[in-house]
Amino acid sequence: MVLATADSSAFRTLRHNPTSRAERFALGRSLREDVPRASMGDWTPPDDRPDPVDLIRESHRGRLDYLVPIRVGRMVASPYGFLRGTAIVMAHDVARLPATGIMPVVCGDSHLGNFGFYASPERDLVLDLNDFDEAHPGAWEWDLRRLVASIWVAGRHNGFSENQCETAVTACVAAYRAELRHLAKQPLIGRSYERLDVDRLKHTTTNPQLREEIRRAAKRARNRTSDRALPRFTTEHDGVRRITAAPPLITRVTDEEFEHIVVGLDAYLDTVAGHWRRVLGGYRIVDIAHKVVGVGSVGLRAYVVLLVGSSPEDVVFLQLKQARRSVLGPFVHGKSAWHAHQGQRVVEYQQALQTVSDPLLGWTTIDDRQYYVRQFRNMKGTVPLDALDPEALSDYVNVVGHLLAKGHARTSGASMISGYVGGSDRLDMALARFARHYADQTEADHARLVTAVRSGLLPCEMPDSGTGFRNG
Repeated sequence: MVLATADSSAFRTLRHNPTSRAERFALGRSLREDVPRASMGDWTPPDDRPDPVDLIRESHRGRLDYLVPIRVGRMVASPYGFLRGTAIVMAHDVARLPATGIMPVVCGDSHLGNFGFYASPERDLVLDLNDFDEAHPGAWEWDLRRLVASIWVAGRHNGFSENQCETAVTACVAAYRAELRHLAKQPLIGRSYERLDVDRLKHTTTNPQLREEIRRAAKRARNRTSDRALPRFTTEHDGVRRITAAPPLITRVTDEEFEHIVVGLDAYLDTVAGHWRRVLGGYRIVDIAHKVVGVGSVGLRAYVVLLVGSSPEDVVFLQLKQARRSVLGPFVHGKSAWHAHQGQRVVEYQQALQTVSDPLLGWTTIDDRQYYVRQFRNMKGTVPLDALDPEALSDYVNVVGHLLAKGHARTSGASMISGYVGGSDRLDMALARFARHYADQTEADHARLVTAVRSGLLPCEMPDSGTGFRNG
């Protein structure tokens, strides 16, 4: 297996011999000789490809046993649910495919459902990447491959034709290329200020259905705040609010766990900026519960903490999520492949990829497990993919392609990537071919998982409802 490296010959050259943007662009263009853009469309499972079920079982090590059946159930529900929950499978696949060696910070799990709304520190509603559990220095192609595969799988799930799926994928890749070419001409610090808020989004989307779904999703997101969550997630006992248990998804923590988490949160305060540390100092911890979230994260420790300020309505919910080594880590050489604290890795790479981030992001360690901390209710929301027709999906993935390019351009390599991808549609068509083949692979892997569940190799608890589309 050929592993990618953050210390490729191209980057060694640039580090020791500063070059102009034009020279970087030319260097990226020259990479087509070794990695033709058409080769990006190739996908044939190698003979020694790991069994996806084995990789899933490997990923279950260290998770809470009683939650593993729920995780499997969410992946069995649909091929898209399977894709969401199996970043480890796709990491093994894409790491063996042609790559240019250009290594910015990447999301690592950039499927279509991992873009959404959240509140900026100024309380503006912005749209951006919003999941960074797997974020890591890596090949930009890995992110783009995962995104286009998820678009094709989602399109099929919605009943779209293959031509309609192809149209959506090529629109996404074209948008990625266009944004890279634009940002590569901007000063690096200027790229760091690029952001997409709801008001701007209204002017960049033309499809009426998408504009309406954005309006609805934004309205729902604005209502997802800590104070509005209070009656939904808590009940009052003797004048004290407690998080309402709903086993197995929301469960009480033991007194011992409670104390350990409190100690961990004290240490977390040292990882946030001074102003926000003082703000949080005005709150007291009232209750803590374990709450299951998402698909890929199910089974890892994830806690919700209720903090109350000077009045009963002045509340903040914090979320602690266990962080483990990124699935991309084993496929990257060099010192960037390892991080002393995985929670710190998630936080710092989230801040690298997002234009604005949750000001309460931080990290801590509890019982030798590493966590990152963020606001639980921070006006988060997503556009419901199952509500989009083919035209609306194409318009939406155009936006998403721009966002992924923006994230990549914020770290390094934008001029080189732009030189490689070029101005023609060759990469668009190649990645459409890859997306179609990998959608076939995802459906085959999903069928393999269903067979494993039926044969008793994996425990499974099916969700009551849902398509596998929506984020937890």
